Amino acid sequence: MNELISPKYQMKLAKEVEDAIWKEYSSYKQVKNYVGKWHEYDEQNYWENFQIVINDNKNIDLNATIHSMPGDILLKVAIDLGVDTPDFIPSIPTFKNEIKSDYKTAYDTFNKAYKQIETDPSLSVGLANSALESIIKEILKDERLKSKIKGTETLYKLTNIILKEFNITNSNHPVEIKTIGSSLLAICQSIEKLRSEKTDFHGKTNGDFVLSEPIYTYFIVNSVATIGLFLNSYFKTKFPKPEPDIEEYDDLPF
Repeated sequence: MNELISPKYQMKLAKEVEDAIWKEYSSYKQVKNYVGKWHEYDEQNYWENFQIVINDNKNIDLNATIHSMPGDILLKVAIDLGVDTPDFIPSIPTFKNEIKSDYKTAYDTFNKAYKQIETDPSLSVGLANSALESIIKEILKDERLKSKIKGTETLYKLTNIILKEFNITNSNHPVEIKTIGSSLLAICQSIEKLRSEKTDFHGKTNGDFVLSEPIYTYFIVNSVATIGLFLNSYFKTKFPKPEPDIEEYDDLPF
């Protein structure tokens, strides 16, 4: 993971992480305690994953400490603090802003998925799958849509329904649009299969493959964000919220 994060991006991210830590923890003691949770060391072998730098005043030098962190740890700290990482996972900040007000359950679930990318990739994929299911269910509740759901549909079934509602795969579109629509369905089916067959959500035995590489989880979670953004944007464009009725008064005194 470390080699995938460029030095230029690490410099930018380090500044944002430093600001976020000071905002979250107001004292040197709290800052040192927080950073210490990420610190690992082996005194016998003279090894540590990064250096906690102490200045002449016996306080932590947070800037120097952060810059001693390798890129993968810096990214984990950023995610833990809720620092957006658009240069590494581009769709996620936009997606979170889009769903925050209209899809509260999905927003909370997706945030949990985002924070688990590094620490528990298997759980992260399962939560991302659930977040996308939640968004599609919320859209399909709209009375202007014909399809009615039971609430027990899986992601693949829900995607099938909403693509038909949006007429994305019908013959009125160029074949390329239909192909992209079909590919979107295939992606959601693959996400669902990964959740069911390659994570800890359903019981596993020795020898079963379990998704454990964060780099693939970034790919999957970012895919969920991209699909969710498209579906929500299409829905808002084709089915805008009705304007509220405004009462008119003819006998105003002015």
